[in-house]
Amino acid sequence: MTPSLIHLAEAQHSAPVTDWSGRIAWVAGLLVFVIFLYWLMREGWKWRGKLQGDLPELPSAPDAPGEPKLSMTGRYHGSTTAGQWLDRIVARGLGTRSRAELTLTDQGLAVVRPGAQDFFVPAAALRGARLDKGIAGKVLTEGGLLIVTWEHGDREIDSGFRSDRAEEHPAWAAALTALSTARTTTEHTETEGAR
Repeated sequence: MTPSLIHLAEAQHSAPVTDWSGRIAWVAGLLVFVIFLYWLMREGWKWRGKLQGDLPELPSAPDAPGEPKLSMTGRYHGSTTAGQWLDRIVARGLGTRSRAELTLTDQGLAVVRPGAQDFFVPAAALRGARLDKGIAGKVLTEGGLLIVTWEHGDREIDSGFRSDRAEEHPAWAAALTALSTARTTTEHTETEGAR
């Protein structure tokens, strides 16, 4: 054998063997970390619900809600403290995103949510509506969300909805604002008449 072949044979080595125990340990560690993060988020959600435990039960729709003025199907994206789009409200099921069917009558706004708790916003509790681009956990283009402001207990709440047909949003905002303004004007007139 020539010296060059000996050096060539000595230079060849087999490929390094994969250390499976090390890789399995990294994957298991990563999995434990992800589960821990999920547990922390879940505990934070439950803790927020306990902090908001003073929120009264949500009203249900009356037996005779009246003739529908508007109806809409779409998604419910959650509720926040009015004016604070990141302060999510999770108590009483208001934190659960879902499909939603909205019906507006002279009595108020009925929100039917398959798979989640339905609720009703009486006309007297409506404080207005606007088009916006975001609510806690959901950001869209400008005007992509219909935000309904209403009062429940001693708290003002913003609830975010997105219609399956976004072109419906302006009509809804106008109708909700008109209903809340008309109700406020009527209550103000009745109060002054009583004096």
